[in-house]
Amino acid sequence: MKFNPSNMGKLSPNMLVLIIVGILVLIMLSTSIFIVDQTEQAVITRFGRYIATRGPGLHFKLPFGIDRNYTVNVRTIQSQEFGYRTVRGGNLPTYASQTAESIMLTGDLNIVDVEWIIQYRVVDPKAWTFNVHERRETIRDVSRSAVNMHVGDRAIVEIMGGQRSAIEAAALSFMNDTFRSYGLGIDVITVQLQNVAPPAGVREAFEDVNRAMQDLERLDNEGQQIYNEEIPRARGQARQMVEEARGYAAERVNRANGDVARFNSVYAEFVRAPEVTRQRLYYEMIEEVFRDEDGMTLIDRNLRNFLPLMNVGGNR
Repeated sequence: MKFNPSNMGKLSPNMLVLIIVGILVLIMLSTSIFIVDQTEQAVITRFGRYIATRGPGLHFKLPFGIDRNYTVNVRTIQSQEFGYRTVRGGNLPTYASQTAESIMLTGDLNIVDVEWIIQYRVVDPKAWTFNVHERRETIRDVSRSAVNMHVGDRAIVEIMGGQRSAIEAAALSFMNDTFRSYGLGIDVITVQLQNVAPPAGVREAFEDVNRAMQDLERLDNEGQQIYNEEIPRARGQARQMVEEARGYAAERVNRANGDVARFNSVYAEFVRAPEVTRQRLYYEMIEEVFRDEDGMTLIDRNLRNFLPLMNVGGNR
């Protein structure tokens, strides 16, 4: 049976009612069912007023625009680039420079070209949906203000050297505090300085300065290493010499005390028997002098012949 437009005028009232009801049902179903993805949350409004936030899954709402849902990605980490734009990604990415937002004035009145990137995630879908209208512009303005402020507080040598991490941490804290005060509903996760360089006209001179600073740091580390090796060795040698000197001093004192005690005992004996003590000391002296001599014979010089008197080594 072929469709004939002229038959439309011949539809019964019941058929027209069924068609209208079917259309209304389709419209109601299409405007009352919605699906939220695993990475999203849905903010629900009724007559423009917030009523609830729904998680992932199949949900229902009042049809015909009475309830509206606004899905917000809360899992994906989003990023913003400053000073450059990624034109093409992949293994061989290409970038476009945006020097208008990357040229800054440092604390020592030098010009520096700073490129950076921020990464953030939505943590409050309701605040993200309703509190701020120009969200992207707000994020970019606050980020530029934070980095400009902390770059402007430092000298260019510090910015190009060891203060990069400090600038990143300070800018991250400033951005999160500012976004919370605005009620933007995001949390900045990372602030990373990509490239910090002086303008092209003076770049070579600053690179020479940077190399000189690196050489200074290297030499300082080498000197510190030598210091750590030599100073303990010198202290050990000094302690050894002090201990040897103390041992020598103790030995000399003990020997002197022994000599004094021996002299006092000899003197006491001498007082009691001078002749005997004198004779004994004489013999002891002779023994000490000829102790290491073998085959020694003593001869009285007053004798008129060469008859030996005593063999010291044999009769001792």
